[in-house]
Amino acid sequence: MSKLKIIFYAMLFCLFLFLVGCGGNDGDATADEGVFEVAVIPAQSIGEMQTGLDRLEEELAQALNREVSVEHYPNYNAVVEAINYSHIDLAFLGPLTYLIAHENSGAQAILTQLIDGEPYYYSYMISHVDQPWDTLDEALDNPGPEGINFAFASISSTSGSLIPGTELVNRGVFQDENNHNFASVRYTGSHDITARVVENKDVEIGAIDSAIYGALVAAGAVDDSQIKIVWQSNQLYQYPWVVPHDMDEEMIGKVQEAFLNIDDEEILKIFGGASAFTIIDDSKYADVLEAAREFNMLDPETID
Repeated sequence: MSKLKIIFYAMLFCLFLFLVGCGGNDGDATADEGVFEVAVIPAQSIGEMQTGLDRLEEELAQALNREVSVEHYPNYNAVVEAINYSHIDLAFLGPLTYLIAHENSGAQAILTQLIDGEPYYYSYMISHVDQPWDTLDEALDNPGPEGINFAFASISSTSGSLIPGTELVNRGVFQDENNHNFASVRYTGSHDITARVVENKDVEIGAIDSAIYGALVAAGAVDDSQIKIVWQSNQLYQYPWVVPHDMDEEMIGKVQEAFLNIDDEEILKIFGGASAFTIIDDSKYADVLEAAREFNMLDPETID
């Protein structure tokens, strides 16, 4: 056999060994895909979220067969920028924040959570039980000699700002933080702080996410007997789980399947006391998109 043939067959044998080695590692095929990065926004500062986030990290790592990192991001803007540039693989966003990412980069909503079996929540306006009104109409008609101090959550919040703000604009009593008929308007930065300032009578009315309010009550962080709901919005779809515009359909399916199989109470409770997760698409947020467009809230510069 010529030297050239010997070299040729040796190369074929090496190639065979390489292909066999690759084929024998099917179970680790995703190991070289890098870390699957998940970002969660700080919708509330109730605390004790880390156990649930750690469990979610473990659950997704097992389901996706790759390393997963779940991070609690410090602000909305950081998450939107990361999802827009595909620096993260999955994000848990408020509807308004998701829509800003969707409009700017094509980010997709693929999942949300069920609360008591339903994928909906509401925007509430709440008051202390000692306030002399039971409805928003009564409050606006008779604000009292000192007027009404009003609290929103974050300016980027759907239920804590956009939806209640839209209602107040339509009633002709609010334009923005500096133009309104209230004694004062503040943005607390989170729903639980809004609940606290209402309960402490630091403000007369506050806007809050119904699911977070329920979770705060269940955790004993808010005394429900001291709070009354004076206004409730129409149904809103729950916070979406969002993927970048360039995630392929196969991976989206794997992520959806992983969440559909989650039944760990430690994970579910940190997402508004969810009972399960369910598949959704972008169309579920059309009403919020319309409101956001009407009030020019889709520019990333609006995110704090």
